[in-house]
Amino acid sequence: MNTSGDRLKALLREVHLSASDFAKNRGVTPQHVNNWFKRGVPMGRLNEIAELLCVSSRWLNTGLGPKHPPANFLLEGPTARTALAREESGKYLTGPACPPEKLDVEIPLHPTFTSTERIRVSLHTLETLNVNPDRACGAYMVDNSMIEIIQQGATLAIDRGRTQIIDGEIYAVEHDGMLRIKYLYNRPGGGLRMRSHNAAEHPDEYLTYEQRFEQSFQIVGWVFWWSTLNNRRPPVPLDEHLLGWEGSKSEPEVGN
Repeated sequence: MNTSGDRLKALLREVHLSASDFAKNRGVTPQHVNNWFKRGVPMGRLNEIAELLCVSSRWLNTGLGPKHPPANFLLEGPTARTALAREESGKYLTGPACPPEKLDVEIPLHPTFTSTERIRVSLHTLETLNVNPDRACGAYMVDNSMIEIIQQGATLAIDRGRTQIIDGEIYAVEHDGMLRIKYLYNRPGGGLRMRSHNAAEHPDEYLTYEQRFEQSFQIVGWVFWWSTLNNRRPPVPLDEHLLGWEGSKSEPEVGN
């Protein structure tokens, strides 16, 4: 990541935020964001974007220094010069008047999971997507219906405050007592279509308005975050460090 544009693109990927959604959040067009990817983040936007994405403005601009500022970091003034000077000096305000910022929240699993485990989600992610922490819950992807986008076993976060169907968005639904993760589409007369990313093994399902009630169908909420897993390990026998890297390669012969 050589430019601030590269770092911005990577940060948006980390929080599963598209360029168009980020543009809407910042009140600019998607083309502006694409220009930032190519040419770098404008200096006039640097502090604003760094604060939004919970990273150091110096790191975002240059790639130098710590990526994340301390939790108790507080800007003393509005100028970038003040912020940069404080980052370089390491002088941050602390004390009762400015307690450390809470960076993560814990959300409970959906009731269909019997575990009392809670899932940690970035508070920044919730605020960026305008998700009320009290309306969020977690889940696990229990089948392979959404690969390759969501791997089986991945952790999910659901916004229970968004249950209105937007065609093509991913939702968690309860269907005859089972929690399922699907793309949803509206159909005439109050019906809907459920689509899986893995359509080869999980064909589309259609429910009429009446069937939604008969089959106890309920939209739990919009799936706004999921963990990324790579279940496909490269086909190598063992890692080189386990084999003993030096011993696994023959030394080149040296001529007389």
